[in-house]
Amino acid sequence: MTRNAWLIDLGRRDYAEVWQFQKQLVDERIRDAIPDALVLVEHPPVVTLGRHRQPSAFTSSPSERDVPVYEIERGGQATYHGPGQLVGYPILKLTDERRDLHRYLRDLEAVLMNALSAFGISTQRSEGATGVWTSDDPSRKLASIGIAVRRWVTYHGFALNVATDLDDFRIISPCGFNSEIMTSMTQELDRPVSLDQVKPSVCAAFEAQYGVDLHPREMTASDVSAVQHGVVSRD
Repeated sequence: MTRNAWLIDLGRRDYAEVWQFQKQLVDERIRDAIPDALVLVEHPPVVTLGRHRQPSAFTSSPSERDVPVYEIERGGQATYHGPGQLVGYPILKLTDERRDLHRYLRDLEAVLMNALSAFGISTQRSEGATGVWTSDDPSRKLASIGIAVRRWVTYHGFALNVATDLDDFRIISPCGFNSEIMTSMTQELDRPVSLDQVKPSVCAAFEAQYGVDLHPREMTASDVSAVQHGVVSRD
């Protein structure tokens, strides 16, 4: 039996704004004031540092490229977000057998792997390295995953390189790896791919994986502000 969930497509939004927005959605989901949700967004260039960041996270100074840096509560190390990257923040209340964070990470990988297969891109997991990788040898990384959970409600999530400028990864060691391991759908397919082309496949894979029906929930700038201040309607 499927259940309804929100699909919140924010377009391109500042990282700090969406970070606060996520945390308010988590508060509302804990109280059952809203259903589960999937937030999709594209960020301007930004670097985030997870709880397991290393001193060697940076290979050059982000300030030289005017890239802001945020230390956040998700797991993992350093991650870059920027134009051409589809970022997804699932706000899910994990119940019963789904209260297993290792399973949750594998489920997110499965969502992205199934979405990528719709484009003919063969992928695999890499033992000990959360994310989605190409099936080639050597393997390259298409998507990064880093999560946080509060009272069994998830936030943060995944970043899928659709048409990302891969040179921008050079300022960090992404998740502890050399930046050369990063790739994108555009690079793998050797043709342009847009976020709007990819979103339907990601949403369909998400619905299948979690047994939900995603319903678009329009969010203007004022709506985001209202949620951040705890004013939200289910309708």
